[in-house]
Amino acid sequence: MTKQTILGRVTQLAKANINALLDQAEDPQKMLDQLIRDYTSNISEAEQAVAATIGNLRLMEQDHREDVAAAKEWGEKALAASRKADELRAGGSGPDADKFDNLAKVALGRQLQSEKEATTAEPTIAAQTEVVDKLKLGLDQMKAKLTELKSKRDELVARAKSAQAQNQMMDSVKSIDVLDPTSEISRFEDKVRREEAKALGKQELAASSLDAQFEQLDTLGNSAEVEARLAALKTAS
Repeated sequence: MTKQTILGRVTQLAKANINALLDQAEDPQKMLDQLIRDYTSNISEAEQAVAATIGNLRLMEQDHREDVAAAKEWGEKALAASRKADELRAGGSGPDADKFDNLAKVALGRQLQSEKEATTAEPTIAAQTEVVDKLKLGLDQMKAKLTELKSKRDELVARAKSAQAQNQMMDSVKSIDVLDPTSEISRFEDKVRREEAKALGKQELAASSLDAQFEQLDTLGNSAEVEARLAALKTAS
């Protein structure tokens, strides 16, 4: 996986429009669950790739520091060899002085090589540092997007459960309609009313029968009085 490919994937995922994806999904919850799995997997892969990129950058930085240190060290060796050559030449030892001058030249050549390698690496290190910074930013955005996805998923699940509960409640209320004459409650109410009417009828019937008995008793009383008066008349005559 090249650096550009890594950077492109990270940028694409970080810029994904969650709301647009949800609008297109037949089952938003399943869509979010799949997105979360994909994001988690991609973040893991991107982290490994970014870690490798950072590792390569650190190696280049280490090599650069070593080249800079080597250039300094060879420069010091060249200076020491040159001073030794000057000292020997001043003492009349020309051949030995030439030997140290040659050593100084070799050290200077090594110094130039180290400086060249350090200078050549600097643009690459700068470019690689920029790439790493972008990759880190992209990873942070991906992690933020993953948090947003999880929050959206939790919110959606909660709303779905709430809507389901409301629908179940409304269906239950609808099935128990006290105004429906065919419902069980209405039939039971009718039955109670019939029983109440029957009781009233019995009470009314009982009351009518009692009145009739009292009327009959009054009639018997009148007949007895008539007979008693008739007997009194006969006695008086």
